[in-house]
Amino acid sequence: MSNQSGRGRVAGLPAWDRCAVMGVVNVTPDSFSDGGRWFDTTAAVKHGLDLVTEGADLVDVGGESTRPGATRVDEAEELRRVVPVVRGLASEGVTISVDTMRASVAEQALAAGAALVNDVSGGLADPAMIPVVADAGAPFVVMHWRGFLQGGNVKGVYDDVVTEVVDELHARVEAVLDGGIAPDRVVIDPGLGFSKEAGHDLTLLAHLDRLLGLGHPVLVAASRKRFLGRVLAGPEGPPPARERDAATAAVSALAAQAGAWAVRVHEVRATADAVRVARAVEGARTAEPAPTNPALTTGNAPSSPEGAR
Repeated sequence: MSNQSGRGRVAGLPAWDRCAVMGVVNVTPDSFSDGGRWFDTTAAVKHGLDLVTEGADLVDVGGESTRPGATRVDEAEELRRVVPVVRGLASEGVTISVDTMRASVAEQALAAGAALVNDVSGGLADPAMIPVVADAGAPFVVMHWRGFLQGGNVKGVYDDVVTEVVDELHARVEAVLDGGIAPDRVVIDPGLGFSKEAGHDLTLLAHLDRLLGLGHPVLVAASRKRFLGRVLAGPEGPPPARERDAATAAVSALAAQAGAWAVRVHEVRATADAVRVARAVEGARTAEPAPTNPALTTGNAPSSPEGAR
């Protein structure tokens, strides 16, 4: 893994000196977090530009909901939703990720100006995906995936969630590399919320170092997810998705501190602030020690120092 402030750099993408912020544009009527708000192409492009203004470094455009129980959209409809938005944002100079499990959508989005393919199945849903991405020389996000979530939380059983996710991701990355995608263009994602319960998600976040040990930059996509709702739940139950943004920013700060390459979020401004604070703290930790105050080392320290209370 090439190093950029300890978190890796992805060939073919800009280099950031901190954890990058990936803003989400869902061009869908049924996303769990903001379903239907950006379904119109013009609205979706404007929203993507607004996210950049708020601090997003790149924008992830998707046309198919992957929430539990969602019905897959057909290929023609996904193309209709995604490609015009990618083209519109690319014309404005935005760095774009396309969120898709279909090779045809990835191929057309890359041709329209996308720079990165974010496949929640890691290439398992469509066998043509890896060859398409390899031929394009594009960076590729490999997420931990155990199948479509229709009918509930598929195979969400683990004896040791960290070890199993790391091992399964390692095997999938090897398959991606064997398929011709360059090692410096591979990003991994632990797949928070996909075939995982809240405890699994929290445990994975607590052990991001194990994921970083695979030698590839790590993307953390925790935004508004169910496990945050469980953490925040009160007597009336979990708050709705759009009331989980402060918790999302907290995860973003923790992920940035742990060395994540990027965080994927719906509400950008708070996370953009969070990762910049994390970077400032990181910089202070690695800076030269401040000069010692002689008064404190010669026995001449004042009996009531300034600031005491």
